[in-house]
This record gives sequence, structure tokens and C-alpha cells, in this order.
Amino acid sequence: MDTQILVSIIAGLLLVVSVAGTVYPVLPGSLLTILTLFGWAWILGGPAAWTCAGIGMALAAVGWSASAVLTGRSMKRQQIPGGTILAAVGAGIAGMFLIPVVGLFAGFGVGLLVAELVRRRDLPAALRASIATLKATGLGILIEFGCAALAGSVWTIGLIWHFATR
Repeated sequence: MDTQILVSIIAGLLLVVSVAGTVYPVLPGSLLTILTLFGWAWILGGPAAWTCAGIGMALAAVGWSASAVLTGRSMKRQQIPGGTILAAVGAGIAGMFLIPVVGLFAGFGVGLLVAELVRRRDLPAALRASIATLKATGLGILIEFGCAALAGSVWTIGLIWHFATR
């Protein structure tokens, strides 16, 4: 089998994993998208591969940044400290083992609420802060997912372009 075809198949599989990783954080996400596109373009070479990989890497970087900024801004606005997030992540990891598939998300949400309730000692305030943070986190995940999926689509265009002009 041709090396370029094999590399493209591996890159396609890695991009599927990376897009899934934007939603399910146990898998690598946007960073894997960027590294995969760079490696694919490096091995294949040519204007089609580098152009589409560059566009895809930029899209993945924008999605990754937007996710971090939205979540960070919401946590700052809600005055949620790092310790609360650490407790929520710990609860998310525990939830991942207790409830398959959705346990990570459920555990993170419950952990965030409980940690905020312990810290604030006011259920309505803890609930408002937790819901606002979860909304921002969800929106960030959605944007990162969309950008990674769009990067995969640009890669597909680059793949067709590369092999059509080869």
C-alpha cells in the first residue's frame, strides 16, 4: 500500500478520535487535531496538504481557545476558585467509573454543586454559579467540537485535492 494512503487513513482515524475527544475529555481533543494535521501535511507535502492542514490547525486552535476562554471567564465571573474545580474534576472521575458513559459529566456537575454549596453555604447561590459554569462549559465544548469537526472537513477537502492532483 502507498505510504501516503496509509498515512491518510491513520490521520482520518486520529481525527475521529480527536473530534470525540472534544466532547469526552478522557480522549485527546484539539491538540490531537493540530498534531495530526501537521503530521499529515508534513508527510504528504504539497500545496493541498499544507493549505488545508494550516486552515484546519487554525480552526482547531480557535475552538480550543474559545472553549478555555468561555469557561475561564464564566468561572471568574461566578468567583469559582480552583479548589472547587478540582473537587468537581475528582467527582467527575469517580462518576466515570460509577456510571458508564455519562458519569464523567454527571459527576462533574454534582461535584461542582456540592463544592460550591460547601463553600458558599447558600443553595440558591451555589446552584446559580454551578449552572452558569456548566452552561459556559457546555458552550465551550460545543464550539470546540464544531471547530474540530470543521477542521476534519477541511482535511477531507485537502485529501481529495491532494490525491486528485497527484
